[in-house]
Amino acid sequence: MLKFLKQVGDYAKESVQAAKYIGQGLSVTFDHMRRRPISVLYPYEKLIPSERYRGRIHFEFDKCISCEVCVRVCPINLPVVDWEFNKDIKKKQLKHYSIDFGVCIFCGNCVEYCPTNCLSMTEEYELATYDRHDLNYDNVALGRLPYKVTDDPMVTALREFAYLPKGEVDPHDLDPKRGRAGQRPEDIVAAAQSD
Repeated sequence: MLKFLKQVGDYAKESVQAAKYIGQGLSVTFDHMRRRPISVLYPYEKLIPSERYRGRIHFEFDKCISCEVCVRVCPINLPVVDWEFNKDIKKKQLKHYSIDFGVCIFCGNCVEYCPTNCLSMTEEYELATYDRHDLNYDNVALGRLPYKVTDDPMVTALREFAYLPKGEVDPHDLDPKRGRAGQRPEDIVAAAQSD
């Protein structure tokens, strides 16, 4: 009889412990149900990247002096700079420039150290392809003007959800009179400069 009571007691303890764990899991679930959704209907809605976003590199062929500083500062020696020395003008002439974005880590060192500012980071992040060799961009592809999310008429550009008014979940069809929670960064800078 004592053994049976011990088994019943152990079973009750394990049931209470299982109920406690289920309650903890459900509390996390209910906590997430009250939060704003963070999903975006991707092909039709896109978040606007921040100003400091490091996307595809833009290259201006005419400004490049073939100094190869970008190759020396790159952690993986990625940019391929092909040039020849022109004896008539006694300068290097750039023949070919390419970057393989399948290998690039988007650190931005090449942009930061370029002496002529011929390299710049864009907000373009859609670099998906079926063949990894398509990610090797030459000077023509790198010279293509950067893609801006806000310029695409078929896409709804969304700000981060932090810019929505307090308690608002849907970023579409907001009343422009409703302010967001807190101040926008440009308003904070303007207030700091006026003081």
